[in-house]
Amino acid sequence: MSQQFYSTKNPQKLVDLKEAVLRSLPADNGLYMPQKIGKLEDSFWKKWRELSFAEMGFQIASAIFEDGVPSQDLEEIVYDAINFPAPLVEVSQAQYVLELFHGPTLAFKDFGARFMARLMRWLTRHDQGLLTILVATSGDTGGAVASAFHGVEGTRVVILYPKGKVSDLQEKQLTTLGGNIIALEVDGTFDDCQRLVKSAFLKRQMSEELNLTSANSINISRLVPQSFYYFEAARQLPIDQKPVFVVPSGNFGNLTAGLLAELIGLPVEHFVAATNVNDVVPKYLESGMYEPRASLSTISNAMDVGAPSNFDRMLNLFGGHWEQMKGRVSGFSFDDQETRATIQNVFKQTGYSLDPHGAVGWLASNAWRESNPDSQTVVLETAHPSKFIDVMEEELGKGVIEIPERLACLSQRKKVAVQLGVDEAAFHDWLLKLRD
Repeated sequence: MSQQFYSTKNPQKLVDLKEAVLRSLPADNGLYMPQKIGKLEDSFWKKWRELSFAEMGFQIASAIFEDGVPSQDLEEIVYDAINFPAPLVEVSQAQYVLELFHGPTLAFKDFGARFMARLMRWLTRHDQGLLTILVATSGDTGGAVASAFHGVEGTRVVILYPKGKVSDLQEKQLTTLGGNIIALEVDGTFDDCQRLVKSAFLKRQMSEELNLTSANSINISRLVPQSFYYFEAARQLPIDQKPVFVVPSGNFGNLTAGLLAELIGLPVEHFVAATNVNDVVPKYLESGMYEPRASLSTISNAMDVGAPSNFDRMLNLFGGHWEQMKGRVSGFSFDDQETRATIQNVFKQTGYSLDPHGAVGWLASNAWRESNPDSQTVVLETAHPSKFIDVMEEELGKGVIEIPERLACLSQRKKVAVQLGVDEAAFHDWLLKLRD
């Protein structure tokens, strides 16, 4: 039997892979999770260090999806999507950085977006009509999704981003492609963008009329490929070293993917959630009280989330028990001043350039190592420093960070974006006009 998926708010109601991926959000406003999460077989572990990154990803995806996608088709999807590396760099003794910015848009979101685009294309290969993909972005998601779906026949992408709260080059990545990509510049926060997207899915008639799906990490198909690079990092460590993964976190999809990797068998010493001043989850881990609040703007803008949607998945994985989550995940938060100082200090001491998100991760790695000095810490470097060139030049000076051509070429392109407020009814009215 194929893998089934349940809502975090109703484990009894099951749907198939197509429903979970294309509808994205259950009607009860929960999040989809795989019904069965089995361990990878011994045959995988006997050869995993010798597999290519894509082959390893295919084996992991097969274990999670079971026979929801025929083996040959799934293999083609993974190999086509995961065609760039995720190198592990030892920046300081036993302190590593996992570089996740070698994809087309220079951010870790490329793994999930490229996989999702190909999976959705396969799931809708016999369907008629247009698939409308809604996505809220705090920075990198929008660019990755725009790149992955640009020109894909039968799709239309609507990207909501908060006005004035993404970097200039991030904005250019999602507002200059045109074609089947539409950017909405929302006069609010990322949380407003995320709320608007969720509200559209909960209007079931409109959702069905427009054939809506989401490319945010609320979509289960985003998390599966993100689990791949946890394995890729672990196998680059010295043999028999269990990593502590330090994850710069905003919506917590990345950390949830790491927990999924551990559940299917990856040996992990511990997880560390690293946040900026939007520290809802670190506060929860400390007190057991989950108190979402309005997000605050920082230089690590992709983590400016005050109500992380994947918290429900994290809680679900731990059976709703704070004590269990606290036993596997620790949380640390840092402000912009600390982040800026770390960008400078790490560069001076090692010559390595951390982007603002990676710098928050590095701070959390240091905090963890104060009481766990023998740990092998792996900081997930989620985006290329050039995507935050203003901040990097303020801290390191001009000319230190080179902007790759695929990003530099965007600077002269014209931004095209629809201006939008935060009212749900107005957003729904705009969406309905897409039918015409």
